[in-house]
Amino acid sequence: MKKFILTIIVIAFTNLSFGQKSSHDLKIFLNDNSNIIDVRDVLQFEGIEYMNLEFAGTELKNKSYQLTVKEIWNGKVKSETVVFDSKSIGIEEFSKVNDTILNLKVISKLTNHNKLKMTFKFPSFSFTKEYDAIELNEYSLRNLARESKLEIEYGKKFYLLAYILPYKREDGSKSWCEVGSNGKDIENWGLKYGIEHYLLFEMLFE
Repeated sequence: MKKFILTIIVIAFTNLSFGQKSSHDLKIFLNDNSNIIDVRDVLQFEGIEYMNLEFAGTELKNKSYQLTVKEIWNGKVKSETVVFDSKSIGIEEFSKVNDTILNLKVISKLTNHNKLKMTFKFPSFSFTKEYDAIELNEYSLRNLARESKLEIEYGKKFYLLAYILPYKREDGSKSWCEVGSNGKDIENWGLKYGIEHYLLFEMLFE
């Protein structure tokens, strides 16, 4: 529970929005619009993580968008699947971004059946996915674009989120930030940090 309290305070309810640098004007902001104490207390109690992201760019309008996930177990990519592809919707008004801003809310938690349940909410629709997990209530949803200061641009996949277990230091303490801030060789975190399992999400605008 302490981990979830720390994660939500640091990630979901910070008083500062952030922008990520890009040579192609595409930026990501973390919106702060949930400072209601009662709501925060309920999320902490239920072990729910919440992230409200905003993509912004002068060239974002009319771009399609895709979200993919890699499931990494014991340092190896066991699967790579498409979470969502706007081109597959079949409704033109939803298949492309219709403004220079696109909002995405992510709500997630570890269920009692050892599943990472995640809901992705776009402005006009939402969907929920579940992924296998281990029986350890220490998963943390990290914003890689912010923590690792990754440069993002149109037409190329970029790392967006990671749902990770902690890195165990030699003194027995655990860290999520130390892993999330290391933007290099992200797919090999499992080997480098001894992390048994994590999900790695990538986003693409084209």
